[in-house]
Amino acid sequence: MADTLAIVEPGSAERGRRARKRVGRRTLGVWESPADRGDPIAVLERQAATRVPELVPIRYARMAAGQFPFLRGAPAIMAADLAASPNSGLTVQLCGDAHLSNFGLFASPERTLVFDLNDFDETLPGPFEWDVKRLAASIAVAARSNGYPDAEAEVAVAGAGAAYREAMNQLAGLGELEVWYEKVDADQMIAPIQKPKRRKNVERTIADARAHTHLHALAKLTEPDADGVPRIRHRPPLLIPIEQFPTGQIDSEVIQQAFADYRGTLPEERRVLIDRYELVDWAVKVVGVGSVGTRCFIALLAGRPSGSPLFLQMKQAEHSVLAPHTAASRFRNQGHRVVHGQRLIQATSDIFLGWGTGADGLHYYWRQLRDMKGGVVIEEMSRSYLRAYAALCGHTLARAHARSGDRVAIAAYLGTSDTFDRAMADFAIAYADQTAADYETLLAAIESGRVVAAAKAY
Repeated sequence: MADTLAIVEPGSAERGRRARKRVGRRTLGVWESPADRGDPIAVLERQAATRVPELVPIRYARMAAGQFPFLRGAPAIMAADLAASPNSGLTVQLCGDAHLSNFGLFASPERTLVFDLNDFDETLPGPFEWDVKRLAASIAVAARSNGYPDAEAEVAVAGAGAAYREAMNQLAGLGELEVWYEKVDADQMIAPIQKPKRRKNVERTIADARAHTHLHALAKLTEPDADGVPRIRHRPPLLIPIEQFPTGQIDSEVIQQAFADYRGTLPEERRVLIDRYELVDWAVKVVGVGSVGTRCFIALLAGRPSGSPLFLQMKQAEHSVLAPHTAASRFRNQGHRVVHGQRLIQATSDIFLGWGTGADGLHYYWRQLRDMKGGVVIEEMSRSYLRAYAALCGHTLARAHARSGDRVAIAAYLGTSDTFDRAMADFAIAYADQTAADYETLLAAIESGRVVAAAKAY
């Protein structure tokens, strides 16, 4: 599969219609586990081989907490499954892991709250429907986990598919700059909600995101040392001083070299800004579900001379889980790959986004740790809000794809009927069944001692 993105051309609509004849929309709704499907636990074990061994049991514990956490932690398993199915051949810059929890709120450089995709560790060019299928499966698994019947899951998934299709058709008729400037405001999370109590809950989520500033993080994540200087508060095993980490593979030199390398990837004016800060403290941090075990650090910086805090996250970037199933990435540094994908997909990106290589030879990317970030709790969603939120995610995903792919061809492929929407619902239920089976396989692997899970998921 080519590592190139299509340009909208006069024949784009015909290209989309040809793609539909080659791989019909109903075909996208089919999932049947192939006879030669690999062992899902072996996929997780291969990933664990390159990770910090002391942290891998936490990853298994978090995945074992339920079917939705399992799906979150298993993008590599699903990537192989998607690659085994027919695809449209209509390429976009994929998020690569577009499940429900990878959408959320964050601040634009203009300090407004926007709703968008927020995780790009797996980003690569690939068929547009891979992201849609990942989203669809997560909706179905979330619905089941919340105790809702499959009929409810199908409605929510079909709504997300319709929102994606309708948004792509709308974007196909816009000019290039209009598409590029398109964004989803935070208030669009509230618009479809009718019940006052639910509206208040979402309004509180938005208000909390606005309050998540670096000053808020300073109060939550630090404590003063003997001289009154703020230092990162240690909370083992999730937040650990580098010098106390048991592997001996992680030290301050890794961060210092990666930081110097990272500085050079920032635009010139941002280098002036970052030079107004100095590194004060750093620690190892455990993040996410699928990412647990990769090397991740948080760094506390202080402004000169104000002392104003800035928290940055430095996260290891491995090869995308999509990489075995697509053409080789043109980026030698995997952090560069992540940053490029994020800048291309997001409507507006973190001003401190950049990449670098550490003294350990590993690739990293940098971003702000907390800057008006927030998200909803999937487990607390009512049926009606799950439907509304799924549709918002579908709309947002179409906006992201339209920036890089041939939106006219994709719109022509999708058409105006609900065929694609129903196909996504069919796929989602079938893959939710697959996820349930794989989840039981993980539990059996833990029970047998094949893999070791921590006593709790923390």
